[in-house]
Amino acid sequence: MEGPLPALAVLGGTGAEGSGLALRCAHAGFGVTIGSRSAERAQEAAAELNGILGIEKISGAENQAAAASADIVMLTVPFAAQASTARDVAKALSGKILIDATVPLVPPKVARVQLPDGGSAVAALQAELGETVRVVSAFQNVSAQHLRDLDHAIDCDVLVCSDDIEAREMVVQLARAIGLRAWHAGPLANSAAAEALTSVLISINRRHKVPSAGIRITGVDDAQ
Repeated sequence: MEGPLPALAVLGGTGAEGSGLALRCAHAGFGVTIGSRSAERAQEAAAELNGILGIEKISGAENQAAAASADIVMLTVPFAAQASTARDVAKALSGKILIDATVPLVPPKVARVQLPDGGSAVAALQAELGETVRVVSAFQNVSAQHLRDLDHAIDCDVLVCSDDIEAREMVVQLARAIGLRAWHAGPLANSAAAEALTSVLISINRRHKVPSAGIRITGVDDAQ
């Protein structure tokens, strides 16, 4: 990414996916604040990740404080908490990019695609938050296990969807900055495909007894 790196907040950063993204971003040089409903829990998670990094790059705070401190906010909470978490921090999100990694998994049948009303969970959140929040869908298909392993080259592409083309490009560049291949995948409605793919990948993982099946886009030169 060109220029000063934006400050990031990861809401749900105490979970597997959120902590993995926080770790990768901090390792790439970004300042990261982990957000949680509990500031104490967020601070404990930050201390653990800083121990892995060997440097103090990650802090912890309650969700609203974390969102207020950041230029770009990532939402990595479970589907059941997606809308309520975003509502709680909505004022702090105004004018900012919100990267939503939500996957609408409905336990116990998480290997079955169950999109809300047949559409995208992330697109539904954009409609609720309004145009002042620049919602971008990304990171649904990346293994949390591999995100936390900094020595592992992640063999999974990132599909980035948004109705805001400039915000989408920012997230493509962020994903590439942390070592992932990322692609413009069209408007936010297309997020339904990435969200659904997660259940497909879970099914493949179970069938082949592997932890981290992923996707690759072929036929396009990385330089493009």
